Parts: sequence; C-alpha cells; structure tokens
Amino acid sequence: MLGKKWLKLIKSLHQKKYRNHHGLFFVEGKKSVEELIKADFKLVKLITVANYDHFIKDVEIEVVSELELKAISALKNPSGILAVFEMPEQGQFSFEDWVVVLDTVRDPGNLGTIIRLCDWYNVKTLVCSQSTVDLYNPKVLQATMGSIARVNVLYTDLTTFLSGVDLPIYGAYMKGENCHQHVFPNGGILVMGNEANGISDEVGEIIDRRIAIPQFGHATAESLNVAMATGILMNEIRRA
Repeated sequence: MLGKKWLKLIKSLHQKKYRNHHGLFFVEGKKSVEELIKADFKLVKLITVANYDHFIKDVEIEVVSELELKAISALKNPSGILAVFEMPEQGQFSFEDWVVVLDTVRDPGNLGTIIRLCDWYNVKTLVCSQSTVDLYNPKVLQATMGSIARVNVLYTDLTTFLSGVDLPIYGAYMKGENCHQHVFPNGGILVMGNEANGISDEVGEIIDRRIAIPQFGHATAESLNVAMATGILMNEIRRA
C-alpha cells in the first residue's frame, strides 16, 4: 500500500508549482521510465501494480493496487508503472548543429511531439521561452515517449538568447520563402511560434529569414499544427 506521504506528494506533482518546489517530476509507461533510467536520471520512487512485468533490475519497487495507481496517475487508463525522478540541472547551450527554438508553445502534446522530433532528427538542443508549457507536465512527458532522455531542453529569455547567437536565425511564418526551394546551411536556429499567434513581434525583429511551408493546389486549411510544421521544416533542414 502506498503511504499517505507519497500519495499526497505524487498528486501534488501534477502541478508545476509543486514540481518546482520539490524538484521532482513523474513519468508513466514502460518505455519512458526505462529510457530515463538508462539516461541516469535520478530515480526516487518506482511504483507498479501487482501483476506488472518488473523489467527493471536492482531497483526497489513499491507494489500497489490498480485503484491506488489510478488515484495518482495522470492517465485515464494507467499503464501499470509510474516513476518519480529528480529534475536534472539545466544543461548548456550547444551550437554545433541546428537548434530549435519555441516561442510560447502552450499545448503539452505539441511540446512533447517536438521533443520527439528533435530526437528523431538528431537535434540535441531545444530552447523554449519562459512562457512555453512546462517540460515536466505529465502530458508533455507522455508525448515524448522517452525522447526527453536524449534532448537538452532549456528555458530562457528568447530575445536575449537570440541576440547573442552567431548563427543564421530562421523563423516559420505563413508567408515567407518557400522552404522546399531554400538550401539550408549545416547549422542554424529554427524558431517556431505560438499555436494561435505565431512568432512574437519582439522575437520576429531578430529573425534573419522568414520561411514558409507552401500550400498545394486549392488547399484551404488555415494553418498547420506547430508540431507538424516543425517536423516538415526539420526534414527539409536535414535534406540539405
């Protein structure tokens, strides 16, 4: 049985202010838990249901009932495993390759998917504005499918950050240079904007080139989802 202390603590970690206060977060699902343990994230507590396949060796496991797990889970249908980890120290910026920058991306699913895309396209650094959704939001972590273990996600003031870089800065806009016709360099910054409002005016003033994903034929869709657009642009960058 899970003690009241842990029950209260894990429930509190659903909220950003308590995650920051305790310096802890939790993830669910076999793959995500396994990837974080492999990446040497400091495991604080591992909880599973009684009939779960205990694939992780040499780690003390707290076995609970399905009802107890559901009481602390962020999922409608819990996966059977939940782990609490310490938040790692924020890493350093790396400018050896492409860097993706997010300007006020609010949707947890979008951030999680973009982290997964960075992992797929071997982009090691993702820089987020302070107003972007919290990395340790359970829905973000669920969408990353463990890719958070391999992508360095940093939060900072974007105008200060972008003003200090010595790389070409590209911004994704509805109107701009056709991304399919542009030859991208070996390194640079790709800025993606807010789901509703795009890139802010303050950040837009620092951008060197505006690029766009063209519509085809008589398409009438108003816009692309920001995670989808990020995937298309990252593919174009890696084709160069």
